[in-house]
Amino acid sequence: MESLREKLMVTVGPAVSSAHEKVTVVGVGQVGMACAFSLLTRGVVSQLALVDVVPDKLKGEMMDLQHGLTFLKNVKIEASTDYSVTKDSRICIITAGARQREGESRLSLVQKNVEIFKGIIPNLIKYSPDAILLVVSNPVDVMTYVTWKLSGLPKHRVIGSGTNLDSSRFQFLISEKFNVSPSDCHGWIIGEHGDSSVPVWSGANIAGVRFTDAASPNNDAEDWQSLHKMVVESAYEIIKLKGYTAWAIGLSCSAICRSLIQNERKAFAVSTYIKGVHGIEEDVFLSLPCILGEPGVTDIILQDLNDAEVKKLKLSAKTISEVQSQLKL
Repeated sequence: MESLREKLMVTVGPAVSSAHEKVTVVGVGQVGMACAFSLLTRGVVSQLALVDVVPDKLKGEMMDLQHGLTFLKNVKIEASTDYSVTKDSRICIITAGARQREGESRLSLVQKNVEIFKGIIPNLIKYSPDAILLVVSNPVDVMTYVTWKLSGLPKHRVIGSGTNLDSSRFQFLISEKFNVSPSDCHGWIIGEHGDSSVPVWSGANIAGVRFTDAASPNNDAEDWQSLHKMVVESAYEIIKLKGYTAWAIGLSCSAICRSLIQNERKAFAVSTYIKGVHGIEEDVFLSLPCILGEPGVTDIILQDLNDAEVKKLKLSAKTISEVQSQLKL
């Protein structure tokens, strides 16, 4: 009997799967769904896989996204507690883990999340051995190192979301001071995504005019150093106010994925392996401006840091290394 599809359509060629645009999101909490939503609304993916250990929530989130596809480009959305759904992913975004509680530092989360990652990373590699792993779970720098160790992947294919969001917060706060668009304010936060992060005041500028050419941010009457404090404390404040952060990190991750999938070769402050860079001697992943393209991290930008910034970066590396030395991998 002729099917309704056969009555409506004449098939003239095979359906083509755009597996190279397939992204998996592990964890469908607030952060994971913000990543998924941003990937869809920005048109980054052709296939999206969701994985979590809670089947009902997983199915509900999948259905909710699927019902909005009329308003977006056509994307194949799947969800399962079984990692086989992630097969042939181009990028796997890992957001699963214990949630940071009010007043809790990112570093205190570490061993809880190490145990969770022992069940996640091998399964992702099993089904997508050629994927790039993008780690979002906190403490992100340590967890990126853990992912690298557990996955056995080359370091350029293991990336942490790092201080890309911190840098965005930094640029936004600068833009508020000058009443210009955040995208026209250029400033970087490097090092740890956390309390020991380093603001690169020596390179902060608007339209190429560096702040340090006009005044010293360390000594001027406008208290520029308070901006970095606000960057560091902003996540804690948001968690206190609404219980979690989500939208901004989702947008950050979708921008990172777009650069990887479309080989845009844009610069992002992401967590990458930096031993040997700026005199770092430890085996650590910390954030520096990195060029992201189809292979993953293709280049690390060597910023002209001043002595104080290098000193703080090395302290950040030492802090992370000390935490890593206590891990049970």
